[in-house]
Amino acid sequence: MLLFAVSIHESAHGWMAEKFGDPTARMQGRITLNPIPHIDLVGSIIFPIFLYLMGSSAIFGWAKPVIWNPYNVRNYRRANIFISAAGPGSNIISGFVGTVVFLILKRFGLVDPIPLFFASEAKPGLLTIIISSFILTNIFLAIFNMIPVPPLDGSGIVEGLLHGDALYNYQKLKPYGFIILILILYTGVLNIIARPILILVANILIRG
Repeated sequence: MLLFAVSIHESAHGWMAEKFGDPTARMQGRITLNPIPHIDLVGSIIFPIFLYLMGSSAIFGWAKPVIWNPYNVRNYRRANIFISAAGPGSNIISGFVGTVVFLILKRFGLVDPIPLFFASEAKPGLLTIIISSFILTNIFLAIFNMIPVPPLDGSGIVEGLLHGDALYNYQKLKPYGFIILILILYTGVLNIIARPILILVANILIRG
């Protein structure tokens, strides 16, 4: 589900860049739901495995970034906002569609009332696990990428909105972006942000 969600996310970046006039992602074969072109050897495989073997409490990684040429797009500032927002936006749409499908199937008794393992006694079926994990993975991916820290998508949106000194000062964060992300993960800030939203979605799946 994570590979599929990431494929949706990265494809959306490339698709939006193409809409603004840049065919780079299309030429590189990145507008596809096939996860293989989006896998980064270090970020998608080696680094997460390293964290797992080290017993890390937070395991994360990254996909191969979608490259777009700013010289090919119309209105760079507007393009930066829309291309950056396309990834998280696609995950939100996917999560919404998945929720609708889950609730419809639930009405017909084809999925369990309690998705995943939100209760200790819950033993959901395979279809329940697949759909609910697809929903929650997409929502979590959207939340994470909307954090306005370079190189996440939220930073591209912020850069598109800022001007002058505010933009210049914000861009000074770029060399420290990875360190800030690690602090966000290991201090539980991401959990504080994401948990209420994921609980809300889970409650919709359970009670809807």
